Amino acid sequence: MEQIFFQDRYPLYTTTIPKEGWSLESLVQALIAKIQAHPVATFITTFDHYAHTKGLPEGHIAPSIQGAINILFCFGKELQDPLVVAVRPRSIGIVEEEEGFVISFMEAPNPQANETMQGWVESLASGR
Repeated sequence: MEQIFFQDRYPLYTTTIPKEGWSLESLVQALIAKIQAHPVATFITTFDHYAHTKGLPEGHIAPSIQGAINILFCFGKELQDPLVVAVRPRSIGIVEEEEGFVISFMEAPNPQANETMQGWVESLASGR
């Protein structure tokens, strides 16, 4: 995974996975399974960002984007600071393009959460 700054201010982790053997739905289901198997993470829902944007009267989608789903979940096992809720829940986005899937998530304030999310995504990239 690569760490970048989207729009020079948002710290993201991102990678692209070839389509070979994957569909958007199969990637979503694989990540949901990883979230549900985690001892602390809680799966919340999915959000079809593509359908939402397409349904807006002024919605615009880049021609290269064929689908976009966000998977929402939370690692929160502590509430020690009232501001922590501003960075929860977490979301991993999967965007389908012609050649592959772009998977990305915003850096979490918890390094262990980042390592876990990286591991989930990297395991998909390696076919596990």
